[in-house]
Amino acid sequence: MHVGHDEARDTFLAQLSAFEVAVRDLGSRQLLAPSRCLGWTVGDLIVHVHLALQEMLLGLVSPTDAAADSDAARYWQAPTPGDDDDLDGLRFVQRLGAAYRRPSGAVTHLLPTVAGVRSATTALRPGRVRFQGQVLTTGDFLATWAVELAVHHLDLLRDDDPPVPAALRLARLTVEALVGGAFPADWTDATVALLGTGRVRPDAAQIEAAPLARELPVLT
Repeated sequence: MHVGHDEARDTFLAQLSAFEVAVRDLGSRQLLAPSRCLGWTVGDLIVHVHLALQEMLLGLVSPTDAAADSDAARYWQAPTPGDDDDLDGLRFVQRLGAAYRRPSGAVTHLLPTVAGVRSATTALRPGRVRFQGQVLTTGDFLATWAVELAVHHLDLLRDDDPPVPAALRLARLTVEALVGGAFPADWTDATVALLGTGRVRPDAAQIEAAPLARELPVLT
């Protein structure tokens, strides 16, 4: 699955702005509410996104002349830590979130990083970057981050302030590329994204309508 540089850049930047708007004015009580991620409050989720965007910056400043060896879908198939390591990561984010004097500190800390990522992305020229041991075209790299942010936007549980449609569409296409088939057209992109990431488990009716749903989740 390949995504062009301009399309991916525009989608990522739009989704980055949408996530920023969704969290910028959250009050402390809203930040203490549960997110869709196991064990994390909304504030913890923002801490995780902040750490992720800091890591993304490493890719934005790592151009390479090497040939691409991954793409916008295969990127997600790289080995992931075991359950114990995942739990360690969950606990680390919880502890980091708890270190802020008030939950709103997580948002205040996030915003300058958002601005830096926006500037670096705008300045990024088409080519290839090295990230997490993989080489991707800049379009595919930015597409993975549009998907990442769209999924975490869904994790905020802000139905009144949804992710950007183009980013959700990329999330759906990624899930379908990984599972090797398309899901029913009447399933929303958000539904496919939630099923594809394991946020929601398919029910019997969904499995009957799309047997491929048994293969989910495929994007973690």
